[in-house]
Amino acid sequence: MKVKTHKALSKRVKATKTGKILRVQSASSHLLTHKSDRTKLKLAVSGHDAKKVRQMLPYL
Repeated sequence: MKVKTHKALSKRVKATKTGKILRVQSASSHLLTHKSDRTKLKLAVSGHDAKKVRQMLPYL
């Protein structure tokens, strides 16, 4: 049987080459020069939530 992808979640997260899951977040598309590196690095999804995301997106 085919496993279904959670389409709403697939539009909100993406995977990096190393396998980390990043979430789409506000304030990350423009005016990045005055924002701190720490602010820009807060895009990662925590480990426990990443497990849930992988269950909902089996083909990620």
